Amino acid sequence: MFAVLHLADVALQAVLRTTPQALDGPAALVEPSERAAVILACTTAARAAGVNPGQTPAHALARCPTLRILPANAAANAETQAALLATAFSLSPAVEATAPGVCTLDVAGVDESEREAVMRRALTQLAVLGLRATAGLGSTPLLALYAARRAEPFLAVGSAKAFLAPLPLAAADPPVVLEEILARWGVRTLGDLTALPKSALAQRLGPAGVALWERAAGESTRPLDLATPAREFAAAMDFEEPMETLEPALFILRRFVDRLALELQTAGLAAVELTLVLGLEDDTTLPRTIRLPEPAAQADLMFRTLQTYLETVRTTAALTSVQLLVTPVRAAARQRDIFDGALRDPYRFAETLARISALVGTDRVGTPQLENTRRPDAFQLGTPPPVLAQEPAAVIHPPQGLPLRRFRPPHPATVELTGPAPAYVWTASCHGRVTRLAGPWYAAGGWWQRAQGWQREEWDVELEPAGLYRLVHTPDGWFVEGEYD
Repeated sequence: MFAVLHLADVALQAVLRTTPQALDGPAALVEPSERAAVILACTTAARAAGVNPGQTPAHALARCPTLRILPANAAANAETQAALLATAFSLSPAVEATAPGVCTLDVAGVDESEREAVMRRALTQLAVLGLRATAGLGSTPLLALYAARRAEPFLAVGSAKAFLAPLPLAAADPPVVLEEILARWGVRTLGDLTALPKSALAQRLGPAGVALWERAAGESTRPLDLATPAREFAAAMDFEEPMETLEPALFILRRFVDRLALELQTAGLAAVELTLVLGLEDDTTLPRTIRLPEPAAQADLMFRTLQTYLETVRTTAALTSVQLLVTPVRAAARQRDIFDGALRDPYRFAETLARISALVGTDRVGTPQLENTRRPDAFQLGTPPPVLAQEPAAVIHPPQGLPLRRFRPPHPATVELTGPAPAYVWTASCHGRVTRLAGPWYAAGGWWQRAQGWQREEWDVELEPAGLYRLVHTPDGWFVEGEYD
C-alpha cells in the first residue's frame, strides 16, 4: 500500500509561507527570470478577483489593483520540499521525493485501520508548517497520486476501476500529440480510454499509447526511488528585500525551526546548539552560537531561545539573509528523582536570565561565588548551575562569640579620635561616646594587582548608650559595619 502527500501550486505555497506580507489578500506568482513574465499560479482570492494563470502581470493588475505580485524563490522551494520530506519521514522510512510538491510513501507497515488517521495527522502537521496539502492512499504509487490530486483533503482508493473511470484524460498526463489524437477520437476520460482494446491501441499509437493506457487503468507500477533522511539540520534564505524590523525575520525563523524540530524528532535527536548567522545589507554577517540549557527537539523551546536573543540585537544595517544551523546530539531521557535539584524548566529560567541581562547588563547577572581572598564580602558572578547541588548536613559549631548583625551597605560614620583610637562616633542611625574598645585588627590584599588593592582597620567599640558595634576604617573613610546582638 502506498500513500502520496501532494502540494498544489507548490511554488506559490513556498513563497507564501516565507512572505508574511502576502498571507492576506490576493497574490500571484511569476518567474522573474523570464523575459515575458506571466502569472504561473494565484491564490483563491486572486481568482475570485478575475486573475488566472497565463495572464501578464499588467493584465492581472488591471483586473485586481490590490494584487501582490510575488517572484518565484528557489530557496523557498527547497525549504518547502524539505518540510514535505520531513513530514513524510515522520510516517515511514521508505519515502520518495517524486516531484516538487509530491512525496510517495510505502505505508505497508502501518496498520490498515490506522492509515487514514496517520495521513490526516500528517496533513495537520503540514498545516502547522504553513502548507496546504492533500493525501491519497492506493495499491500502487500511481493510484495514490491520482487520489491525492482529487482528495479534499484525504482520499483512499478502494475499487481502482470505479475510481479511475470518470477521471479526465489529463489526469494520466498524456503526451500532447496523443492527447490531440484521442480528443479527435472522442476520448475524454480514463474510462473512455481503457474501454479501447489495449492491443489495438498499441498498433495505432505505439509504446507511448500502451504506457498511457496502463496509466489510465492503474496498472502502471514501479519501485520507489528512496530518499535519504536529513543528516545536516540547517536552513537558509536570502530575502528579496532588506528587512528593517524583527517580525519578518522571526516569521521565517519560525518556519525553519518547525521543520528542523520535526527532522530532529524523526531522527531521535535533539538540538544542543543553535548557530544563527544574520547577513546584513553592508555585506557583513552577525554570527552567534547559542548553547541551549539542555538538549531539546521542541520547536517552541528553540524558537523562544532565538526570539529572546534577537530581541537584544541591534544591527548596523538591514537584514538581507538568515541562516540557522542546529548541532544535534542523541536525545537522552532520564527520570527525575523526587529530591532532584535540577531546574524544572531550564528554558524559562534561561529566558528570564537573558531578559534581565538585556536590562541590567550581563556583568550583573549570575550566581555569587566567593573569591579566594580574605577580603570581606568578596565575590564574583558565575554562570548559574543547571543542577543544584544537594546541601550537606548542617554542621553545628560551638559558639565563637557574639553574633554580628551586618549592615548592607555599611553606614558611613564620622569619628573623633584620641590618638589612633576612636573616641566618639556619629552615624545616621546611632551615635555616642566610646566607652570600651578592642582592636585594631588590620587586613590587606590585592596589592599585586593594579586597582585591586584593599586594606582595612577594624575596631569593636561600645557606645554610650547605643550598644556594641563593628567600626571599620578604609581608604574611603569610616563605616559602622554591623551591630553585635
